Amino acid sequence: MSSLFLKNANVIDVATGNMSLQSIRIENGIIQEIGKNVIKNNSAVSIDLKGDFVMPGLCDAHVHVTAFTADFARLKNTSPFYVGIKALEILRGMLSRGFTTVRDAGGADWGLAKHISENPTSGPRLLFCGHALSQTGGHGDMRGPGENSLHQCFCCAGLGHICDGLPEVLRASREEIRRGATHIKIMASGGVSSPTDRITSTQFSEEEIKAIVNEANAANITVMAHAYTARAINRAIKCGVKSIEHGNLLNTESVDLLIKYDAYLVPTLIIYKALIEQGVEAGLTQDLVNKTYEVLDAGIDALELAYKNKVQIVYGTDLLGIMHPHQLEEFTLRSKVIPSLQLIQQATINAAKLFNMEKEIGQVNEGFFADLIVLNKNPVDNINVLTDPKKYLRNVIKNGYVCNTN
Repeated sequence: MSSLFLKNANVIDVATGNMSLQSIRIENGIIQEIGKNVIKNNSAVSIDLKGDFVMPGLCDAHVHVTAFTADFARLKNTSPFYVGIKALEILRGMLSRGFTTVRDAGGADWGLAKHISENPTSGPRLLFCGHALSQTGGHGDMRGPGENSLHQCFCCAGLGHICDGLPEVLRASREEIRRGATHIKIMASGGVSSPTDRITSTQFSEEEIKAIVNEANAANITVMAHAYTARAINRAIKCGVKSIEHGNLLNTESVDLLIKYDAYLVPTLIIYKALIEQGVEAGLTQDLVNKTYEVLDAGIDALELAYKNKVQIVYGTDLLGIMHPHQLEEFTLRSKVIPSLQLIQQATINAAKLFNMEKEIGQVNEGFFADLIVLNKNPVDNINVLTDPKKYLRNVIKNGYVCNTN
């Protein structure tokens, strides 16, 4: 791996918002030295940034990289070879927008992660859970009310794996862990894109959730839970899940529990806006698009309540199909209630903590992965700098490789 030397870089400290003009020496994908008097290695490729701003690469904690379509029933019946090729297209798009680490919430597996580890410029670092675990009739069950047969395996394309009762949830958890899952995803409430459940329902018994959490804890990984209502959120947190995905209908008790149990909230506001604008075109029925109105209006209020009470919040988008290019618009929606620096922290240091990678990513520090983005304006002053990569994004650097230059 070649050496890289960045000089005249305005390095942003995302913990404070401060910055200073420095040089960065990168060897073997790791930031080795940062300072004003750093000496260039003779073999290093040198880039003069001329005062451009350098910050950590972005993290998205809720993606579906295999979801080339919003129609999950269609996805399940598509060739896994085709799904893999489309997933690489989606991943390249994410990297070009400045995302250097993403956490998949159902669909991606060890094969995609292995390819990216062998070819760092092909996409962001990929954290995967395999299939999301769902009860029968839950958010991961894409059968319509008239479909009775169930054909599933752990190697096929698709969002979820259906499991009921302690023996089945234990086996499903252990299978995903065996395949290298970096976290486990469960469906703890109803959702928008599933055909037979209710958004207001709770899913899995508490005993089942606790059993899954125990398996994850044994493997030193965490559990993320899809949950909309306060009832579903609160029981999931009490059962030990680490992050609540969406959380649109949380309440003050939810906020207290998130803080008490050191858990995280991963709102995903852009998906609802995108579903309403493009859902039918993307393959969803009008009935499913209509379900989004039940959770859209509450999303901003929930985010504001969580932020004001200092809940740990992480950036996530949950986009599907043709909606993936809207990934950066989540910053715009959140900026209605959250300042720019705190938004940047949600997509960097907060995400790194949730991923248990706070010593590897999320900051421009010595010893960290050289996952960086270079911008010609300061995003701390204006978050819109991050939302318009064609205008402001100069370089994406991942593992010390320059992946993108506008």
